[in-house]
Amino acid sequence: MLPTMLSANESQPHIVLVMADDMGWGQTGYYDHPVLKTPHLDAMATSGLRFDRFYAGAPNCSPTRATVMTGRSNDRTGVHNHGYPLRLQEQTIAQALRDAGYATGHFGKWHLNGLRGPGAPILASDARHPGVFGFDEWLSVTNFFDRNPILSHRGEFIEFEGDSSEIIVAEALKFIRQQVDAQRPSFTVIWYGTPHSPWVASKADRADFTNFNDTSEHHYGELVAMDRSIGTLRRGLRDLGIADNTLVWFNSDNGGLRGITPDTVGGLRGFKNTVYEGGLRVPAIIEWPAVITQPRVTEFPAVTMDIFPTLADITDLPDDVMLTPQDGISLRPLFTKELTRREKPIPFRHTNRAALIDNEFKLVTLNVNKGEYELYHLSNDPHETTDVSDEYPDVAAGLRSTIEAWNDSVEDSVARRDYPEGQVQPPDPEPQSWNDMPAYQPYLDVWKERPEFKSWLMR
Repeated sequence: MLPTMLSANESQPHIVLVMADDMGWGQTGYYDHPVLKTPHLDAMATSGLRFDRFYAGAPNCSPTRATVMTGRSNDRTGVHNHGYPLRLQEQTIAQALRDAGYATGHFGKWHLNGLRGPGAPILASDARHPGVFGFDEWLSVTNFFDRNPILSHRGEFIEFEGDSSEIIVAEALKFIRQQVDAQRPSFTVIWYGTPHSPWVASKADRADFTNFNDTSEHHYGELVAMDRSIGTLRRGLRDLGIADNTLVWFNSDNGGLRGITPDTVGGLRGFKNTVYEGGLRVPAIIEWPAVITQPRVTEFPAVTMDIFPTLADITDLPDDVMLTPQDGISLRPLFTKELTRREKPIPFRHTNRAALIDNEFKLVTLNVNKGEYELYHLSNDPHETTDVSDEYPDVAAGLRSTIEAWNDSVEDSVARRDYPEGQVQPPDPEPQSWNDMPAYQPYLDVWKERPEFKSWLMR
């Protein structure tokens, strides 16, 4: 399966997937952000493979998480928007690696169990908790979370003090250390709640941003703490003696937020919830010193749907661990040499909008039912200012044909034709707010004054 042979140890590296929540493409020091410093992400980018054209699989939260877990576009999996549940018949990377002998752990935001509202600790009785989808260990919340969080350790609610990013990295390192002691490879998912609202940063972390409005000040302060936790993670892996053969993959779950000062998307068009570059393009770095021996910056277009196929390739998993159709590709060849062109376009579909990236070209539609498309030449026009459909009519026609055929295949997936049973079992539940569930009612009086819950519970 691999283009080059890996040693026995390299075919079972420790794997850590790290994902920020609402961090825009422009919010790193290595992209010369005007005020934010990210020394630890910068160091990771300097020593690994930095992607300058990496895309979230969707322009918001739960859908992108579904693409990471399955390698499939979000609508195929039932996760049509934030708060939709991942179908139980989907096959996940955590299940595949667990079955291959990996210890698997999830830490932080989950948001694949069909619950909306601020992040609450996940119930042991939740039918779609992380353990159901392949995680042996989990310390997780339903959605975004902030300072002094209440997290669920496999259904047991535990209160923590401090910054949420630093807490989950510390807990993840404990899990990794246990696997090192047991001489077992580990697959660790760290999904931050930063820099998603509500924004509560420490005074020290927001000290450089006091000239901005309160929201922006705390937003950027949270990113300072998140970056520091990246440093803690990298240092912890070195202290355990496993950094060389640990693959760390960092990216964000969608584009940056509108209304934050300075700009979150580095001047790109659009923000979170749009299919323009600002809603989809995100920072991304892969560090794996044993294999990625020469630091490099790549313009090769890649996406979160590529994560599962890449890890399956590296660990030599059988093809049937991935449900078909797959929308991603293995990026393993890119680790050791630059690739000139991506053979498989990158498709997106979200709330009736869609886009297709084919190397330098991008096709966009704001309504898949109307058949109205825009074509952009991203190499010449990364800010998507000029529709070049008339200049490249053959390209526009070809990409339109491709995206319409792909959209038909997604409709087949939505109609449940990907599953052996020919139907969704059990049927897709509607998203709901966790505070409407009877199991959470005993906690509401205690939680109603917490900053992350107060405004939600007072609605």
